[in-house]
Amino acid sequence: MTRVKLDDADIRILAVLQEDAALSIAEVALRVNLSHNACWRRMTRLKEVGVITRRVTLLDANALGLDLTVFVSIRAAEHSDEWLKKLTAAINEIPEVVEFYRMTGDVDYLLKLRVESMAAYDMVYRRLIGAVRLSDVSASFSMEEIKCTTALPLKRTPPA
Repeated sequence: MTRVKLDDADIRILAVLQEDAALSIAEVALRVNLSHNACWRRMTRLKEVGVITRRVTLLDANALGLDLTVFVSIRAAEHSDEWLKKLTAAINEIPEVVEFYRMTGDVDYLLKLRVESMAAYDMVYRRLIGAVRLSDVSASFSMEEIKCTTALPLKRTPPA
C-alpha cells in the first residue's frame, strides 16, 4: 500500500474520529471547521484510500469482567507456511486473543489476551496447545494498565 498524503484538514478529521467515530458528519465538520460537504468528501476519500478502515465501538474490558490481561509468547515448533496457517486458524477461533503478532528475536509470536481469570486463561492455553504443536509457550500477566489507546499518532504528510 502506498502512503497516503494528508493535509491539516485530514489530520483534524482523523483526530476527531479517533476520539468518537459515532459523531455525525455535521458534528465532525463543525469540530474541524469545514463545511458539511467538504468534510463528507474528505471522509469518503480517506475511507476509499484505506486510511479509515472501519468505525467501531470500544468496550471497557473490566466492565465486562475481563479483568486479566495476558501476554503470551510463543516459540514455533517449525517454520512453514502450513504450520503458520494452522496457528493462524487456531488463533482466529479464540475470541480471548485480541492481538496477534509475528515477532523478531527470541520469541516467534506474541498474543495479547483479555480473560476473566487465571482459570479462563488456562482454558485458552489448553485450546492453543491442543490445536498446534508449539516449542514453548510463556505467559506474563499484567498487574496494571498504565496506557492503552487505539489512537494513532497523526502527522501531516509532506508534499513530494
